[in-house]
Amino acid sequence: MNPVLAAWNALPPAQAITQLLHCCAAQRWAKSVLAHRPFQDEPAIFTTADQAWATMQEPDWMEAFHAHPRIGEKKVQASEQSQSWSHQEQSAAEQAEAAIKQAMAEGNARYEELFGFTYIVCATGRTLPEMLAILETRLRHDRDSELREAAEQQRQITQIRLRKWLNP
Repeated sequence: MNPVLAAWNALPPAQAITQLLHCCAAQRWAKSVLAHRPFQDEPAIFTTADQAWATMQEPDWMEAFHAHPRIGEKKVQASEQSQSWSHQEQSAAEQAEAAIKQAMAEGNARYEELFGFTYIVCATGRTLPEMLAILETRLRHDRDSELREAAEQQRQITQIRLRKWLNP
């Protein structure tokens, strides 16, 4: 068994919730995953995480989104671990040209004005120009479609972060 998972299975609930919230800041999601302890292996927690996320609704999604910095920015109210992971995930954004960074900042502002929440995209392995192109496409969505797309991106981010947490 994964040693991180084994240790987490034995933690008191409050400490165990904190570990999950580093991966996804939605309280109801974390409590739902926690309710299925103990997990025998990594695939079990990954599956449970997805199943729990599938039951979440807009308030839960917004709670999770709030813990993410805008693409190309670092400022966010999140745990130190979550901030570190965000920085790693967005590392390609730091290498981009100033004009691309400016275009992303403007796109972020248009997105937030249109939809009312931060642009969420699974940034791992993507360049800033790629994320900007995705943002431009997603600006054409209606709010409901975009909210569901952002929730799917959050699900992908959560899976990546669960893997990072369990395999430091």
